[in-house]
Amino acid sequence: MNFERLRPHFPWITLVLLTLAVSAIAPGFLAPASLIGMAADVSTLFVLALGITLVIYIGGIDLSAQSVANMTTVLVTLSLPSFGVWSALGVLLAGAAVGFASGYASTKLKVPSFIATLALGGVAISVGQYASGQQAVFMDAKMRDDAFGWVIGSTAGIPNEIFIAGALLLVLLFIERRTTLGRALKAIGAGEPAALASGLRVDTYKIIVYAIAGLISAFAGLLFAVKLAGGAPNIAEGFLLPAIVAVLLGGTPLTGGVGGVLNTLIGALIVAVIRTAMVYLEVPATAQQIVFGIVLIVAIALTIDRAKLAIVK
Repeated sequence: MNFERLRPHFPWITLVLLTLAVSAIAPGFLAPASLIGMAADVSTLFVLALGITLVIYIGGIDLSAQSVANMTTVLVTLSLPSFGVWSALGVLLAGAAVGFASGYASTKLKVPSFIATLALGGVAISVGQYASGQQAVFMDAKMRDDAFGWVIGSTAGIPNEIFIAGALLLVLLFIERRTTLGRALKAIGAGEPAALASGLRVDTYKIIVYAIAGLISAFAGLLFAVKLAGGAPNIAEGFLLPAIVAVLLGGTPLTGGVGGVLNTLIGALIVAVIRTAMVYLEVPATAQQIVFGIVLIVAIALTIDRAKLAIVK
């Protein structure tokens, strides 16, 4: 079997090998309670990665996800006393608006996606800083429990956040594989010039994707705020790199067109195992970003479709 035929199997092979390695270091790693705890810990990062997946799937990149999540934690915390559970709808719309603006800048103004999303991410983080006065804000415990207590609860001993992340995955998987939007996104990622030539409204679909990605990033921020009972302009700091790593390790390359949200589930589990291994090996938190940076480069090298890149800049 040559390298190209083996490439699609790399994600699950990597997951199995890493799991075996960590279980050898820590025999209790495969205990049900340990696995459930790991899944709960990675669920919010997984949600953040799902939004990024959609953008990478069409050949773009979203660097605003972390900033949108940060902004959301502040806005939902501040609006909860006035609007209760409806504050969630407001922040989700705010996240979608940031995504829409990124998509519009990328398509209509021809700004490269990494610049557009980086710039709009800067806007989002500034909104969070201004609204919070550049400090942490906290939810009233009773208000949080009344509005969002179900998020931090559990069902049959399994944290509800795992079910929430799973439900979002199923929705996006249905959109990706069973809808016109999903088929259009695959066509755009596989070859945008061909998609344009076939009559697809490429710009419209791309703007929709960025808006959905912004909404999902805001949803991740909402989960952060509820779990931590508050927010801050930097509360999700350090999550963007592992989220992108999860997407790429799962098998959705930066060149787009293949992979998808189900692949990101495998990628997120790989990231969770890597993080757990670093805890067992007592790798300092300051060094963990170094590990993910190296893993990111390796993931790009292994997944990128070089046939689509005549020149790498």
